[in-house]
Amino acid sequence: MEPTVNIVSRLQWGAAAPKQQKTLKGSAQRVIIHHTALLNCKGLAECKDHLISIQRTHMNQRQFDDIGYNFLVEEDGTVYEGRGWGVVGAHTKGHNGDSLGIAFMGNFNNDTPSKVALLSVKQLLLSGVSRGFLHPQFALCGHRDLGTTECPGNNLYAALPQLRSTT
Repeated sequence: MEPTVNIVSRLQWGAAAPKQQKTLKGSAQRVIIHHTALLNCKGLAECKDHLISIQRTHMNQRQFDDIGYNFLVEEDGTVYEGRGWGVVGAHTKGHNGDSLGIAFMGNFNNDTPSKVALLSVKQLLLSGVSRGFLHPQFALCGHRDLGTTECPGNNLYAALPQLRSTT
């Protein structure tokens, strides 16, 4: 049975259309975990504002084609579609061509990821594998493993082994 994940679509959160989209060549080989390093949000109304702001920043200031992440997850476990499955992201310079970028909403130098958010991401990863978007033996890492950054924050980075146990 395929794991179920409730994903709030781009349409539901009011995403702007991407300038362009590149499709991944095959299933993603890696999952790279990020945090937004912003205040946490609660509920669709508040998180919509955060998502629109992140997308605007990514597209206008950083000149990305869209929001950088493939998915974002709220503290209550709600998963928001960023670029979605099978789309090349703009989340980790030099490492986007074979990976999936997932951002936890909040600043995890200060906050601790909730158990329900971690469980939602595990379910998302299992769903990605079962649907062929994610390689069954995918590698999972934090953004800091691939670049000079504190991302995904010390508390989330410490929780990554809990996500690795999905494979």
